[in-house]
Amino acid sequence: MKLLIIFIVINLCNASTVFGAELEVRHVRPESATDQRHEYYISMLRLALEKTKDIDGEFRLVASKTHMFQSRGLEQLKKNKSVDIIWTMTSKKREAELLPIRIPLLKGLLGHRIFIIRKGEESRFLRINTLAELKQLTAGQGSDWPDTQILKTNGIKVVSSVNYDDLFEMLKYKRFDYFPRGVNEPWAEVKAHQNSKLMVEKTLLLHYPAPIYFFVNKENANLAHRLERGLRIALKDGSFEQVFRHHPANREVFDLANIKTRKIFKLHNPLLP
Repeated sequence: MKLLIIFIVINLCNASTVFGAELEVRHVRPESATDQRHEYYISMLRLALEKTKDIDGEFRLVASKTHMFQSRGLEQLKKNKSVDIIWTMTSKKREAELLPIRIPLLKGLLGHRIFIIRKGEESRFLRINTLAELKQLTAGQGSDWPDTQILKTNGIKVVSSVNYDDLFEMLKYKRFDYFPRGVNEPWAEVKAHQNSKLMVEKTLLLHYPAPIYFFVNKENANLAHRLERGLRIALKDGSFEQVFRHHPANREVFDLANIKTRKIFKLHNPLLP
């Protein structure tokens, strides 16, 4: 009887060791109070970890202690410092330096780019019928975003800034003409910058393949495997689609984007693996 009790106690201790150790996953902190770009991806991250909790144990999501531009976040992840995961558009360089979880988190939506423009300039864009005509104008983008190189490679003029919030001020003060955004991004951004007198352009769309993945450090295969399993479970049981369709960051896409009625200009993405 004593041996049986000892056996049970030992197994309970082992179980608490396996399941009691909480996994801490550090992710990038938004760049500013108005930066809402990360909310959807954090929801997907939480979903993937929840789906694997019964096997892999509890988890805790922690925002990085400091704000980071995308380039710094990628560098910190490569060094295995400050963050454990980043979500970003894939590229040859990123897949060589980091470990991708190759499940597109936005199902290709990121590569559909519609524009934030200044209020009162709608007619300027209504007159555009060809990519050549659009190239007469200048786009604004983040300095360390892959989109900047994609646009430039396709002959589009770009003015860039390392600071995300500065781009809205630069557009307001006519440093460039339009700000291409992922189709799920611009409405929340216009609301967050109401004083800048900006709006979402209604007739044009740039399209290029741009899958966005979770990336982890190359040495963190355990986290990569857990995330992939969790996302595949979510895809199979429909919860991935539920978050994709109904998350506040995406809901407006299906109501407001009107992709089918827009003039679509297709671009080449030279960064893809």
